[in-house]
Amino acid sequence: MSPLDELDAIFKAYDIRGTVPEQLDAEVCRRIGAAFARFADSPRLLVARDMRPSGEELSKAFTEGANGQGVDVVDLGMASTDLVYFAAGDLDAPAAMFTASHNPARYNGIKLCLAGAKPVGQDTGLDQIKEWARQGVGDGDGDGDRPHGQVSHQDMIGRYAEHVRAFVDPSRLKPLRIVADTANGMGGLVAPAVFEGLPFEVHYLYPELDGTFPNHPADPIQRENLRDLQAAVTERGADVGLAFDGDADRVFLVDEAARPISGSLTTALVATGILAKHPGATILYNLICSKAVPEVIAEHGGTAIRTRVGHSFIKRTMAETGAVFGGEHSGHYYFRENYRADSGLVASLVVLEQVSVAGVPLSELVAPLDRYADSGEINTEVDDPDAAIERVARAFEGAEQDRLDGLTVGAGDWWFNLRPSNTEPLLRLNLEAPTTEECEAHTAEVLDLIRKG
Repeated sequence: MSPLDELDAIFKAYDIRGTVPEQLDAEVCRRIGAAFARFADSPRLLVARDMRPSGEELSKAFTEGANGQGVDVVDLGMASTDLVYFAAGDLDAPAAMFTASHNPARYNGIKLCLAGAKPVGQDTGLDQIKEWARQGVGDGDGDGDRPHGQVSHQDMIGRYAEHVRAFVDPSRLKPLRIVADTANGMGGLVAPAVFEGLPFEVHYLYPELDGTFPNHPADPIQRENLRDLQAAVTERGADVGLAFDGDADRVFLVDEAARPISGSLTTALVATGILAKHPGATILYNLICSKAVPEVIAEHGGTAIRTRVGHSFIKRTMAETGAVFGGEHSGHYYFRENYRADSGLVASLVVLEQVSVAGVPLSELVAPLDRYADSGEINTEVDDPDAAIERVARAFEGAEQDRLDGLTVGAGDWWFNLRPSNTEPLLRLNLEAPTTEECEAHTAEVLDLIRKG
């Protein structure tokens, strides 16, 4: 089977992602480059890549496809995804980032955005790009109207680092000891540039750029991938631990006692820092975040708005509402002044400024926000996800329900969300209750209903 036959499999809801070369090869990337150039309708595109071994060949082929449409390409070299979003805003140009984020080394992919870091998702262009890539759009200079596009190179790391540091007041920062696990990903390139000149003592774990991930997967949402960071925080007596994913747009925190802090609690913590500088601002949170998040936002004078899961929905809602910040349970944190794009390093600095100003350990800052027990995300394979959702909905017919994203049920002092996967016959359950015991009992109850089919 040709990789061209795999386009439906690799075009996801928010990006393009597949195995190399079975699903994603140079010819597919060349076609996608041409299709994106046609879709973006811009005289130039930005292209960057992470440290995966296949990135150079695939991004070069994408560039050739764009050049064939008469479009110039600015090659940013190796970069983090949030650097590329910044460049798309700062240079006002569409961009393509070659990365498979936290996926294993055999994968690669492409994250696309328009000028100003405007997202390109399934319903905002990816489907059209897929069809044009399938058909082939031909060379734009075939009729002689446009010359073949040219390639130039630009280093944006310095400007990006200045931009990230602008989210905090350097005079408020205190000396802190930090361990940053960059997992052989792009954090090893961008984090040192951001932290340079700040009063932090930073020890890096696995800073070497190596897309084979020789130490552990670059997927910090999985607790087992935090073990080395936790051990280093304890050994070094660090104040904060930071765990970045492969393309360094996500971050997870570990406190001074080496305890992981969830994406929900980090969202609440960052929200308090943002609201201190933007009183009364609107803050977004996705519907899987803890109930503590909207509570904390309201307590600090902000307006909380609940959204669907996924960056394209959050960025769109930020644009519609003027929200200054948005957070997701998955470690994505979005900032209005960052072209509404997510950045793990911006979120890290906001938290480090709060720790500096408060003068107390990170655990003490988080303790008032940690109010409920959660199940984490539990995936269950089912024959018919839609039928299973309806079965669960009927079982909770008297409870508060909505269908903003899958099924959310509010059952008094506990709640859950059940969402189907975009690509697999899976249901994803997230549940929260006042205590661990209640959380476990209710989780077992809902899982039993899911599996009854």
